[in-house]
Amino acid sequence: MNGTFHSFVLACCITLMASSAAGSSPDTLRAGALQPFGRYAFTDAGKLELISSASHFGFTFRGRVCRILAHLAGDGEHNYLQYELDGAYQKRIRLTGKHSVAITITAPGGGAHTIWVYKATEAHTGPIYIDAIAGKKLRPLKRREAPLIEFIGNSITCGAAADDSEVPCGAGAYHDQHNAYFAYGPRIARALGANFMLSSVSGIGMYRNWNSDGPAMPQVYETTDFQEGRARPWDFSRYAPAIVSIALGTNDFSMGDGKKERAPFDADAFVSRYIEFAELVKSKYPHAQLALLNSPVVAGEQDELLRKCLTAVKQSIDARHPADKPVALLFVEPMKARGCTGHPNVEGHGILAAELAPMFGALLQPDH
Repeated sequence: MNGTFHSFVLACCITLMASSAAGSSPDTLRAGALQPFGRYAFTDAGKLELISSASHFGFTFRGRVCRILAHLAGDGEHNYLQYELDGAYQKRIRLTGKHSVAITITAPGGGAHTIWVYKATEAHTGPIYIDAIAGKKLRPLKRREAPLIEFIGNSITCGAAADDSEVPCGAGAYHDQHNAYFAYGPRIARALGANFMLSSVSGIGMYRNWNSDGPAMPQVYETTDFQEGRARPWDFSRYAPAIVSIALGTNDFSMGDGKKERAPFDADAFVSRYIEFAELVKSKYPHAQLALLNSPVVAGEQDELLRKCLTAVKQSIDARHPADKPVALLFVEPMKARGCTGHPNVEGHGILAAELAPMFGALLQPDH
C-alpha cells in the first residue's frame, strides 16, 4: 500500500471481546438514538443497519475507552467497519458472525473524544448491525450542515479492490480489499467540506452489468439495498443533494469474463437508458445539479465514445429542462489502475479526488 495511507497514525487500539461486559455498562447509547448518514435502516428491535458503502454515524465520549457493540446477519459472514478518532483516520475492523461483539476503542489520552464509524464495504456485501455504544458521557452526533453530494456508481465508487494492505489481491473474499472511506467520493467531499453518500454497486452498469444483462442501476436504485425486487423502497425524502454525481459506463463497455457470450457495446441503448435514469434521479431530487463522469479505466476509442454518449445525454436532459441547472460533464484522464483486478488503489483514488475536487467545488459555488 502507498506511503500516504501508511502515514496515518494509529492512535487507537482495537480488540474484540464478548459483549456481555460492555452491555452491562450503566452508560449506554442505544443504536436507536444514533443519527446515521447514508443508506441505512432501523430494525424492529432498534438496531442500526448500515447498508450502503461508507454509511456512517458519529458520537462523542469522555475518558480513554468506549465500546461499539455490533453483529452481522449470519455465522458464516465477515464484514468491515472503519473509523476516525478525533478527526484522524485509524483502520478497518473485521467483524464475523451473528453474535454481538464489543469493539473496544482506546484513545491515547483522557478528556472528550469524537468518533465517526463507517461501513467499509458495499450494500451487496450485507448489512452491519450496530447494537449500542458503551462508554462515559456519550452523545450522538449529526453530520454538520453542509451541501450533500450523492455519488452513484460501480465498484470504483465503492472503493472496491483498492486496499490490499491486509489481504493481498487474489486472496480472501472480494470485499476484503474494500475501503469506502478512501474512495474518491468521500475524499472529494472531505476536501470541500461537504457531506456525502455513496449509491454504488460493484459490477453494475447503466443498461447492462459486467457479466450480465442486469439488473442494472436503473432497476435497483429505488430499493434500499440495491437489490431488485426487494420490498424495501428507499425514502428519497431523507436527503436533498446539492449534486448527484453519476459515474456509470465502465461495466457497460466491459466484455465480461470472456466466457459468457457478450454483444458489442450498444451506444443507442446506453444513451437511451441513461436519459431515462437521469430523469428518474431528477424526479427524486428536482433541485440537484447532475454531474456525469466518464471512467478512469476506460481509455482510447472507448473513452472517446463514452464522452460522446455522455454529451448526448446532457444535451437531451438540458433540452427537456431548460429552466434547470445545465447538466455538468466532468471528464477525467485515464489512469493505470494499480489496485486489484484492474481497479484504482487507495493512491489512485487520491489522484482521482485531486482531479475532480476543483470541478465539484466549482459546481457548489452559489453563482454557478
